[in-house]
Amino acid sequence: MSDSVIYSVVVPVYNEEQVVLESYKRLKKVMDSVNEPYEIIFVNDGSRDKTAFIVNEICEKDKNIKFLDFSRNFGHQIAITAGMDYTEGEAIIVIDADLQDPPEVIPKMIEKWKDGYEVVYGKRIERKGDTFFKKFTAAAFYRLLRRMTDVDIPVDTGDFRLIDRKVCIALSNVGERSRYIRGLISWLGFKQIGVEFSRDKRFAGETKYPLKKMVKFAFDAITSFSYKPLKIATYAGTLISFIGFIYLMVIIFQALFTKNTQPGWASLMAITIVFNGIVLMILGIIGEYIGRIYDEAKGRPLYIVRQTKNIEKDKKGLRGW
Repeated sequence: MSDSVIYSVVVPVYNEEQVVLESYKRLKKVMDSVNEPYEIIFVNDGSRDKTAFIVNEICEKDKNIKFLDFSRNFGHQIAITAGMDYTEGEAIIVIDADLQDPPEVIPKMIEKWKDGYEVVYGKRIERKGDTFFKKFTAAAFYRLLRRMTDVDIPVDTGDFRLIDRKVCIALSNVGERSRYIRGLISWLGFKQIGVEFSRDKRFAGETKYPLKKMVKFAFDAITSFSYKPLKIATYAGTLISFIGFIYLMVIIFQALFTKNTQPGWASLMAITIVFNGIVLMILGIIGEYIGRIYDEAKGRPLYIVRQTKNIEKDKKGLRGW
């Protein structure tokens, strides 16, 4: 690790040509005000616009800016992982390029780090510009996740945080592929504290987390830190079997002692459809876990770097090519 770098800022970017330059300007202004050596690492997660070109131009003018360019899109959490792998600072700060998490909060995080805290996470007290649906589903997800896992994952927090070098090293030993970085950092432990802030509107461009990606992200988070969905499947199967047994007893009783039985198949088909649907749902939950086992067993690198800028040529990420 270089002795000259104190702070490393990791910025994952994906199709952010409209905002990346402004993101750089605000980050540079904030980090210059700290008056200590720093580096900013932009990780291009397979952008298809001019993001890579703009960051390359920035790197030409400012040697404090470093650039990792993926060979394709590997995902937001993997981009954060790669950026951390290449950092040299004693404190690592993760922030998205969209400026919803204001860079001006970073000095407050640094103060807490200097007070002895090893993880300083940003806690959102307000989400400007988000729809009611986005706010409601986000709040519900964080609280559901907290109830389903034994890991104390703070609610209303994202990946915007500062971690100490020792935390980064510990995280580098966690090799799982379906990564939920904020959960993994909580799982690691260490001395943690939150810094409250109001989340701003996106500066420009469109969100990179539409509903489909948010649902997948939620599944990754839950299945990475909890096996309670499997327990729910077991409980549901037991309950359904019990109800089915009771219903069978009722049918036998009616057939033997009453004349209420009616020939037909409507009720039978309805019950069959409901039960088959529940069985398929349970199989789907089991499949989610098996799919993750399959991904882990393949042992492929987490990411592939196509090119770098302002990074030592012999430096290589811990889990990438």
